[in-house]
Amino acid sequence: MRKELLFLSAMLVSMGMNAQVASVASPDGQLKVNVDVKAGKPVYEVKYGDVQVLDESPLGFVADHGDFSQGVTFDSRKEAHLEFNYDLSRSKFSHVHVNANQLVVTLKNEKGMPFDVDFRVSDNDVAFRYAIPNQPSRANGKKFSIRIMKEATGFDFPNGTTTFLTPQSDAMIGWKGTKPSYEEVYGYDEPMATRSQYGHGYTFPCLFHIAPQSPKGEAVQTASSKKQQASRQLSPFGGGGAWALISETGVDSRYCASRLSDMKGDGLYTVEFPMAEENNGNGTVEPAFALPGTTPWRTITVGTSLKPIVETTIPWDYVAPRYDTPHHYEYGKGTWSWIVWQDNSICWDDQVQYIQLAKAMGFKYVLIDNWWDTNIGKDKMEQLVKYAQSQGVDVFLWYSSSGWWNDIEQGPINIMCDPITRKQYMRWMNLIGVKGIKVDFFGGDKQETMRLYEEILSDADDYHIMVIFHGCTIPRGWERMYPNYVGSEAVLASENIYFTQSAADKEAKDAATHPFIRNTIGCMEFGGCFMNRHLNRGNTGGNTRRTTDVHELATCILFQNPIQNFAITPENLPTEATKDLAPNEKGAPAPAICMDFLRDVPTTWDETFFIDGYPGKYCILARRHADTWYIAGNNATGAPLTLKLNLPMLQKGDKATLYSDNLKDREPQKSDLKVSNPKVVTVTMADQGGFVIVK
Repeated sequence: MRKELLFLSAMLVSMGMNAQVASVASPDGQLKVNVDVKAGKPVYEVKYGDVQVLDESPLGFVADHGDFSQGVTFDSRKEAHLEFNYDLSRSKFSHVHVNANQLVVTLKNEKGMPFDVDFRVSDNDVAFRYAIPNQPSRANGKKFSIRIMKEATGFDFPNGTTTFLTPQSDAMIGWKGTKPSYEEVYGYDEPMATRSQYGHGYTFPCLFHIAPQSPKGEAVQTASSKKQQASRQLSPFGGGGAWALISETGVDSRYCASRLSDMKGDGLYTVEFPMAEENNGNGTVEPAFALPGTTPWRTITVGTSLKPIVETTIPWDYVAPRYDTPHHYEYGKGTWSWIVWQDNSICWDDQVQYIQLAKAMGFKYVLIDNWWDTNIGKDKMEQLVKYAQSQGVDVFLWYSSSGWWNDIEQGPINIMCDPITRKQYMRWMNLIGVKGIKVDFFGGDKQETMRLYEEILSDADDYHIMVIFHGCTIPRGWERMYPNYVGSEAVLASENIYFTQSAADKEAKDAATHPFIRNTIGCMEFGGCFMNRHLNRGNTGGNTRRTTDVHELATCILFQNPIQNFAITPENLPTEATKDLAPNEKGAPAPAICMDFLRDVPTTWDETFFIDGYPGKYCILARRHADTWYIAGNNATGAPLTLKLNLPMLQKGDKATLYSDNLKDREPQKSDLKVSNPKVVTVTMADQGGFVIVK
């Protein structure tokens, strides 16, 4: 009898003495979601331990045939435990184990139309979506399609939360009218604001730091948090509280991509659909899909440190492959002339040099960028691909996605947007042996554009072709959904370092940002690792790189993408004329230890382990490829930085190789590192410098 009373008491507490409250917790019990209906409006809240991560936040949507955001009643709930494994060949982990609890709450709107809210909660992650069955219709008994006019879905953060966000730009602005392209700058540690830079909210993913709270859930400032705010201390743990990363996944041709709105009221951000002007006005803002159907997953990753944020696999946990492939795709490194030598390099002679550079470095690929259709031509491209293959190098070709949604003139254009011409070119590329394409300058986030991404990927897989996207949206689970997808830009990437000195000046700061935000949710085709000190052909003139060479090496590990097109140039290799020059002499090749490192560093990983850091300040993380660990860090603090690191992947007595900055001249040095205590491994980085440990 006593056990029965205790069980009943626990159930009442779990239900909040209210039959409409449904709760689900993570397997470790730390992360909890409560779902309720208040005054006819569905809401949820999220807690992590004793930290209120999200206050009561709205759920629901408005459809073409009814309002599912108000006048709602609670119908039923189902609970389940989910545990499964899957493989992931192109991201942070090669094998993933998912252990989560599921809560499905069925609600009905005032017309009696049902819908489900499906929550999945693992130890540091929440994913939820709406599942909508066939709906009753007076005309024919059932409704088999739906148009979502807007979502009420929101995220209401407690007072005192600070943000690490990048704004959504206006549509059809920027170079040749190609924005939005997810290439705006980040704000750091900023208070929640009622208006973003452009007034259109913020692009996913969005990072929030929830302040320490009193027992009543109010934001407080401890002595350590006050000190942190005053002096911008580096430790992410100062002052307690929690971190939360908000994003979405599972977006394909059946929905649009979304973003967060500007803040509405006191800490509330809601899901916003694309702007009408995107895609040059073509396509609807509101997504539509067949019933029964589901919306994409909205995700929340939570922790008292940044470790769960950096290591999360939630973008891939609940998505499924959209199609099987009979093909095997190989990943690796490539050379890329355009990033330093620019448009004039897209010619036969220069591409031969970059093919020879790829061969000398042992790289698998060469990326031939815009204007190849006019500067080289299809007939000569067949010869160039054959020459590259004779050197053991395969080819990626650039295409514009555009047809009518921007003013891009760089060719080839009007191909990838046309299904008939697209397939003709893919058949041709398959015949001559092209292994991949880079498709650039997309038009926004409408369902129309999501459909184009998927069509390009699907058609390309038919012809054994890999796909990189540039000038584009973020990936949303695509590494698992599409077998031939190998990366997206969707970040203020390496080309900006070439274009402006201001971007070069803050390269280290950006490199200490992306592992915590953009690169947490999917592949990031950054195209970096410059070895030229002067970002111009011949290593003279142009913008000056501020980072050390070892910082550039560290980005090979800090940034994750299965195909890395590096920004090295032919002048980085010694020639007969330069072989006797010291590395710091004008016109000298890059240091041999750096080039040798680039020959060996992998681009795919079996495990990722976050060690330390703070967005925009520094980042230390480790990645394992097979049996080899690569531990890397960079420093954007404004001064040399010495850290004592706990490296559990090492053991006492291990012998490792250390690449580090010489603080006197900032030149790279390679040395042996004997590990005496893996819990206290000391590393020192120059300002805008880095380190790499290989074991």
